[in-house]
Amino acid sequence: MKKIFIAALLLTTVLVNAQKNIYESDKFDALSDTHEVLAIIPFLANLELKDDISHAELNTLEQKEGYAVQNALETYFSQRKKKKKFSVEFQDVKNTNAILTQNKIDYNNIDVYTTKQLSEILGVDGIISGNMDLNVLLSKGIPTEFSFMDYFSGDANYGRIGVKISDGTSGKLLWKYEKKINKKSGKNTTDLIDRMMKLAARKFPYDREKRKDRKEK
Repeated sequence: MKKIFIAALLLTTVLVNAQKNIYESDKFDALSDTHEVLAIIPFLANLELKDDISHAELNTLEQKEGYAVQNALETYFSQRKKKKKFSVEFQDVKNTNAILTQNKIDYNNIDVYTTKQLSEILGVDGIISGNMDLNVLLSKGIPTEFSFMDYFSGDANYGRIGVKISDGTSGKLLWKYEKKINKKSGKNTTDLIDRMMKLAARKFPYDREKRKDRKEK
């Protein structure tokens, strides 16, 4: 019984912390009422690795991490969409990246375009984007073995990730979720995104049941 109580307490703590890291605009309903399709664009990554590598190699690795998160989010949304969990569709990332390439937009210059511009180019109602600060290559996998000494040496923390949704018409930020990355976050990119989005599921604004409940109030 004691172990069950401790486990429940830990789960509650994790869920509460997840909610604290979530922002939702008070204008979300008004701005997203007509949203039907969202596009997931490559995340911007900032790598601070211990390895001595060239600027070009670092840029290549950052791109790889950014596209890995884009793909992991699509996988998560696709799996949940099969259960009819969302009130919107998500543009296929292959189509998203193809359209970006056709418009000469890539990882190195996508940040100079506004949300409104990207939404118009991609033909969507909103954009899912984000940033990462990492000191490991998450796409290659991270150590998951727990060591108490890691918390003193700092090796338990691998960085931070932020996921945000912006309205395509106004360009305004609608929703944002930030999370620290450590050994308990997940063994790789797909695992990390799956775990963190499940923690945020109750607060995900396009959850079909959540939107239904809000409209009935």
